[in-house]
Amino acid sequence: MKTFKQHESQVRSYVRSFPAVFEKAKGSILCDEQGKEYIDFFAGAGTLNYGHNNPLVSKALVDYINKDGIIHGLDKATTAKKQFLDQFYDTILQPRHMEYKIQFTGPTGTNAVESALKLVRMVKGRSNVISFTNAFHGLTMGSMAVTANAFYRDEAFINRTNVSFMPFDGYFGEEVNTAEYLRTFLEDQSSGVDLPAAIILETIQAEGGINVASDKWLQDIEQICRDFDILLIVDDIQVGNGRTGTFFSFENAGINPDIITLSKSIGGGLPLSMVLLKGELDQWKPGEHTGTFRGNNLAFVASRELLSYWENDSLSQTVQNKEKIIKERLNEISNKFPTIDSKVRGKGMICGLKVPLRGFCGDISEEAFSRGLLIELAGAQDDVLKLLPPLTIENDLLQEGLQIIEDSIASVLERREAMVEGLNHDS
Repeated sequence: MKTFKQHESQVRSYVRSFPAVFEKAKGSILCDEQGKEYIDFFAGAGTLNYGHNNPLVSKALVDYINKDGIIHGLDKATTAKKQFLDQFYDTILQPRHMEYKIQFTGPTGTNAVESALKLVRMVKGRSNVISFTNAFHGLTMGSMAVTANAFYRDEAFINRTNVSFMPFDGYFGEEVNTAEYLRTFLEDQSSGVDLPAAIILETIQAEGGINVASDKWLQDIEQICRDFDILLIVDDIQVGNGRTGTFFSFENAGINPDIITLSKSIGGGLPLSMVLLKGELDQWKPGEHTGTFRGNNLAFVASRELLSYWENDSLSQTVQNKEKIIKERLNEISNKFPTIDSKVRGKGMICGLKVPLRGFCGDISEEAFSRGLLIELAGAQDDVLKLLPPLTIENDLLQEGLQIIEDSIASVLERREAMVEGLNHDS
């Protein structure tokens, strides 16, 4: 790791959690330079829903490059873009009776969020936006303003005005309906909360601790938007693209967002970021919002191939079946180790184990890595072990990874108990 310590900025993050030099990957397995294999329960923070080096993507990319296909095209018309747009409409939008214009932004999720925020303020002529506790929408200035975590916001010198934070579903426990709480603030002209241009939300707060909004809460928030002439933005960057079992995470709730942001897995591991906006909101002047890498032709090629997974409901059924496997095993693990007071949470193939013991999840992740499993943390206190495997992971690898989690918890508990006994003995 000497090269990275010597040359790369201190801001590097995941390399600290996973201190290995990875050389190759396939499906749900990564391999380091020493040949050690790791099961991937991280999937590029949700970028690799279809696995590493998906064979459909690899073949299509090699063929495209060998034919001298356009690599960089700004927002010019290209064959790759045309084929992607047609396929996305035919496979995703039309079967769901959804009519959206598609805007390609800069290559990452935060670029899509920035574009959405800029657009809603322009369309509505209002500056305020409502976001929620534990929200994460990106780390550029506009996106950071609607991100709640103080770790990212502190000393960033962002403009903290023009955003109001409200409690997410379940923030005060089941006894408080936070949608009605929000409605009360909007109805009261002395509440100090200005009428917003938009409400932005994640249906599942992934980075925020795998907090799952109920269908009823999402429906209530949508109704509030309609009642007060507010636009609804759903940030589906991490939990869209099939992560919950449906292509969009909000489908089961039956809501109809005005704007949807997509990135991460939509590009099949390559940078691609999109804003889906209703036609009446497409009020941009040509070139009013630009970006050198707005539309990645290699990602268009990759994504078009991966959209084939959504030509039937096979992948959706697979995700639902694997959700059962994951939750059953996590509940078994939680019951086996009652002293850690863990709670299982999640939906589809984004699940977590919340452990209130300080630093415990970090110790589990570290131990799991030593045993050949990549798994990261979530929540403001890093107190949720976050399971985010590729949707295409084989059942035996999934079970093997879950067993590593169980073994890692047992090992960490054993070490902690030995440490306590040693301190008691010394005293």
